Amino acid sequence: MAESESNISVPHLKSLLQMDPYLKPFEKDFERRYGLFEKQLAFLEEAEGGFDHFTRSYESFGVQRLQDNSLVFKEWAPAAEALFLTGDFNGWDKFSHPYAKKEFGKWELHIPPKEDKTPAVTHNSKLKVVVHTSAGERLYRISPWAKYVTRHEKSVIYDWVHWDPPQPYIHKHPRPQKPRSLRIYESHVGIASPEGKIASYSNFTHNVLPRIKDLGYNSIQLMAIMEHAYYASFGYQVTSFFAASSRYGTPEELKELIDVAHSLGIIVLLDVVHSHASKNTEDGLNLFDGSDSCFFHSGPRGEHSLWDSRLFNYSSWEVLRFLLSNLRWWMEEYKFDGFRFDGVTSMLYHHHGIGSGFSGDYNEYFGLQVDEDSLVYLMLANHILHTLYEDCITIAEDVSGMPTLCCPVQQGGLGFDYRLAMAIPDKWIQILKEFKDEDWNMGNIVFTMTNRRYGEKCIAYAESHDQALVGDKTLAFWLMDKEMYTSMSALIPMNSIIDRGIQLHKMIRLLTHSLGGEGYLNFMGNEFGHPEWLDFPRIGNNESYHYARRQYNLVDMDHLRYRQLYAFDRDMNRTEDNYGWLAAPPAYVSVKHEGDKVIVFERANLIFIFNFHPFNSYSDYRVAVGPAGKYKIKLDSDEIQYGGHGRLDHNTEFFTEAMGLNNRPNSMMVYIPCRTAIVLANEEIDYCY
Repeated sequence: MAESESNISVPHLKSLLQMDPYLKPFEKDFERRYGLFEKQLAFLEEAEGGFDHFTRSYESFGVQRLQDNSLVFKEWAPAAEALFLTGDFNGWDKFSHPYAKKEFGKWELHIPPKEDKTPAVTHNSKLKVVVHTSAGERLYRISPWAKYVTRHEKSVIYDWVHWDPPQPYIHKHPRPQKPRSLRIYESHVGIASPEGKIASYSNFTHNVLPRIKDLGYNSIQLMAIMEHAYYASFGYQVTSFFAASSRYGTPEELKELIDVAHSLGIIVLLDVVHSHASKNTEDGLNLFDGSDSCFFHSGPRGEHSLWDSRLFNYSSWEVLRFLLSNLRWWMEEYKFDGFRFDGVTSMLYHHHGIGSGFSGDYNEYFGLQVDEDSLVYLMLANHILHTLYEDCITIAEDVSGMPTLCCPVQQGGLGFDYRLAMAIPDKWIQILKEFKDEDWNMGNIVFTMTNRRYGEKCIAYAESHDQALVGDKTLAFWLMDKEMYTSMSALIPMNSIIDRGIQLHKMIRLLTHSLGGEGYLNFMGNEFGHPEWLDFPRIGNNESYHYARRQYNLVDMDHLRYRQLYAFDRDMNRTEDNYGWLAAPPAYVSVKHEGDKVIVFERANLIFIFNFHPFNSYSDYRVAVGPAGKYKIKLDSDEIQYGGHGRLDHNTEFFTEAMGLNNRPNSMMVYIPCRTAIVLANEEIDYCY
């Protein structure tokens, strides 16, 4: 190693080790990681004039139109013998337009404008790169930097389409400020309609955005935007990294969607997949220049055995250029506000998390099993994004529990803002599958909700798209199953299954929202108890769209109880917006009573009370309180409008007594009906947060 590790200074490592002294034995690991990160930054400065220029490589690679309407095509194909451009513009002549070979595996082609001074390649015309390999093969490829690709109805392969509209969409609205409390609506454009077809960007803009705004979510996480040839991959087998999926519409329509979201005060995050890539060759990155390396590791290291996909070589200069520029492209061109990084666990470890249980022993997170090339890539990505875009938000999907994932890079961390609290949805599914209501363990539920690293922010969720996929089902369907087909009418009395399901659906969500993290996520449709599961059209289901849609029409029917669950989710988000518990420090839990099935905690000067008992109500239940004063109900899952039984009087005022309880200075008596959750606020406190 050129530089002694002892000479490396991580600026704020001391504060990290004070916060978590158990990380002290791994001090050298942090120094080495930070040293590698600094070295890459220095290389960028030296070779490329800094990361600002380097991450705008989409302005030089792929195809660029110059001021005089001449076109410049540029690719990186180190193993190729020759490159040609063919397409509609030259009658698909395979040899008339050769690229010139440049240094470091780069290839360039200049095409002057036509006689009438218009570009030689017109907007919306098809192109292909023809790659000649050293083995004498002739391959037809899509540029890795292609900004738009489409598939003809009868074709399997996508086509590279030159996208240069005469009137590109101009964003009208500035990005909203970064929210202090993040309430995310996880969305998939293609299924965002009750109709059995692929829905459009335009449908989402006009029909779904107003619902998201009404529900009180301030952030949308858009899945399956980066182009993927196989629809049923849910967008996780990316084929064209710079292309917004054409199956929902045009790039300009996606820009409009984001712009309209911004006008509503909603930020938009992209579900970005930099952990792996599709194995497709003709319309993917795989074997682009004929070699099995290029963008990926060669041999077994370049293959993910479970995902059947290719793995990037994060130590390659041109791969860093490609991926970091890809992040910048989505921020600049489309005005996304940040990213949810998919498959981070696979990136962090050479074993990709396969067969690893992750017990929480710190030795699992350091040492030879860690892939420091990809770890440094993530540090670079977060550093660059947060330097260029102050309000950018990054979220990591990591199941391993890697310490410092959400600590600043200057502290020795990876620099993410949030991580997904992936144990919480698993816990809810396990409880509903394995335990009778009277056997629910309050302590275990609270432990799962609160078991997160101090100082690292989490996004809590009761269920995401993962839980709804075929083979599993939504929480509502776990709770009510086939009764949802016949018994969701509000015109008839609830039977016991629907009653239980509706009450627990609300309580599970509120407990997760208020206790589980510093942000909250909901997958589209699940807020109103969407029935059944998700399944994309494929051979195994006769290419059916029946389960690849969201039945928003259920909410629009006044006589169905879905409307009641929707109303509760809306008011839960609006109550959080008023009081800001997600932006507050973690809760103080004063009660987790196994016999009573009661959980009580305090957060953001609010008192949260949950009675999970299936039939015991408590008329004079003493609960611990911090600040003294008069408390009133601000949210009540038992309200009639939410499908409850209306057993609480909202005019009731609860006065604290100077009687200490469970390490709190005050307490008060409350009435808590069975299967009910209530939120109480102190009338004498100013809650501006």
